[in-house]
Amino acid sequence: MKELKATVADVAATLVATRDRLEGLLRRDRSWTVEQWRERFLDHPLARTLARRLVWTVDGVACCWAGEALQTVDDTVVEPADEATVRLWHPVLDPDAVGPWRDFLTRHGITQPFKQAHREQYLLTDAERATGMYSNRFAAHIVRQHRLNALLSRRGWSYVQHRNDGASYDLPWLALPDWGLRAELGVAGIEDRGDDLVFDTMGTDQLFFIRGERLPVPLAEVPPVVLSEVMRDVDLFVAAAGVGADPNWYDGGPQGRYRDYWAQSSFGELTPTGRTRRDVLADLIPRLAIADRCTLTDRFLEVRGDLHTYRIHCGSGNILIAPDERYLCIIPDSAKAKEPEMYLPFEGDSRLAEIISKALLLAADKKIKDPVILRQL
Repeated sequence: MKELKATVADVAATLVATRDRLEGLLRRDRSWTVEQWRERFLDHPLARTLARRLVWTVDGVACCWAGEALQTVDDTVVEPADEATVRLWHPVLDPDAVGPWRDFLTRHGITQPFKQAHREQYLLTDAERATGMYSNRFAAHIVRQHRLNALLSRRGWSYVQHRNDGASYDLPWLALPDWGLRAELGVAGIEDRGDDLVFDTMGTDQLFFIRGERLPVPLAEVPPVVLSEVMRDVDLFVAAAGVGADPNWYDGGPQGRYRDYWAQSSFGELTPTGRTRRDVLADLIPRLAIADRCTLTDRFLEVRGDLHTYRIHCGSGNILIAPDERYLCIIPDSAKAKEPEMYLPFEGDSRLAEIISKALLLAADKKIKDPVILRQL
């Protein structure tokens, strides 16, 4: 039994590493022969459990495993030729197919190991064309450094923890060897913890790309897939490491200095990730038993309980009690968190599962027994 448990743990760790490696391929310029593809992914004893839930292009034709065969988005069976070239499909290069592929996943009950058909797309804006060499899209956000460190590491970025000691530190950077590029994100320390001078909070600044010996690259010359993937990473850093996503910061942090920032981040306009989550909720809510108690607005999932009506932000997952917009603090217990027992089109979005769980809880608010929540109601 001990050996079996160790094997199960090894398999789980290998699957996580393989999933991360597959997702990382979305920003790589990689291709395989059909034989290599089958050996390494499609027929591999472990990798197949992930690869068969992804969309690939075989000589430019997008297809996904469904049932017992590769199929195109209209369910036509594909028989790859031995000399065909295989790549991982990316929605930025085929935007018109995004909707049909999402329908395909739902039709066949396929849950992707990470967002692919539902992946956020970050295209160059007019403001970025004007600045030319850098993007301010994710500047002026306040993030927790220890969370930022963990996210940077998980996404393959390099980073040295910044201290308030006057030393010079490298900015977070991501190597993009297939393209001869390097992405860098400007950050600066704001406040340290006092005891060890390690900055607790950081401010974000410009995102830019360089080539060779610090040669700046115009954003318009960065391949669209690379630009989108790097910006998606930075959006993740800002959303997940930002103080606006932390319910413990609803008072604005030290001396309340970040109260306005927290409120704007928690309940403001949706980011691309939040908009994707809202689109998915639009498909999922009708299948819930509480569907008649739910309404989706531009930013919120509104849930009608017996005691109050609640507005759950589709981006942050934070809650307001209508109509007086009173903040309701519910901090999920990560130790008890689990995926909702329903079909989801992709794995890995814990915030989506959190929002659904909060909706189910608040729709039956008369049954809530948690004293911390009851005192707020």
